[in-house]
Amino acid sequence: MSAPFYVSPEQVMADKAEYARKGISRGKPSIVIEFDGGVLLMAENPSRLSKIGEIYDRIAFAGVGKFSEFDQLRKIGVRYADMKGYTYCRDDVRANALANAYSQAIGDAFTRELKPLEVEAIVAEVGDDELAGHENNAIFRIQFDGSISDHEGFCVIGGAAEDLTTFLNDEYEAKLPLGETMTLGRRALQRGSDGAPLVEPENLEICVLERSRQGRKFRRLPADMIKKELGV
Repeated sequence: MSAPFYVSPEQVMADKAEYARKGISRGKPSIVIEFDGGVLLMAENPSRLSKIGEIYDRIAFAGVGKFSEFDQLRKIGVRYADMKGYTYCRDDVRANALANAYSQAIGDAFTRELKPLEVEAIVAEVGDDELAGHENNAIFRIQFDGSISDHEGFCVIGGAAEDLTTFLNDEYEAKLPLGETMTLGRRALQRGSDGAPLVEPENLEICVLERSRQGRKFRRLPADMIKKELGV
């Protein structure tokens, strides 16, 4: 009787990580940037399938990788937020708790399943001056293995994320108006387009979490407003 084939746990995890990274790198990046009026979420997305979505009153989601997987995560987040807001209070629904829930779900799949999720996600929350202790914006990145990190100013996920992060480290300024922030984001996304012509406004998916907006803070920008803000 032949001995069973053995692969070390370290090699299994390394292979899973490499598989997930390759799947994610094929996707166009998504960017989240703070501006003077809130948080901007931006992605190059020529399809009609949304990479950015609303989760709750002050919280939004951006994903990259395999669409069916990160869209399922978005829906799970919506149900989680609705249940918590209904059970307790709408103000108790926070981005950090949602990011932790995503981290656990993605990490469990990476550890236990044969195929890891080919996704990265950002959970963003706009600050509210009327909520004590929660005046500042919050941006959390959840990676394919469930690791979570918080970011200030901006965050990038997807293909060419390291290159785009380096670019934004050099170019980002706090408190820029919306139009300038959109232009900066467009320039960053261009760096992930492998030398293709400047990303057309029609291929941009842009949403904002607006601090001054009453009620639900999330707004999806129409194409004509995107062109106006970009000056094209």
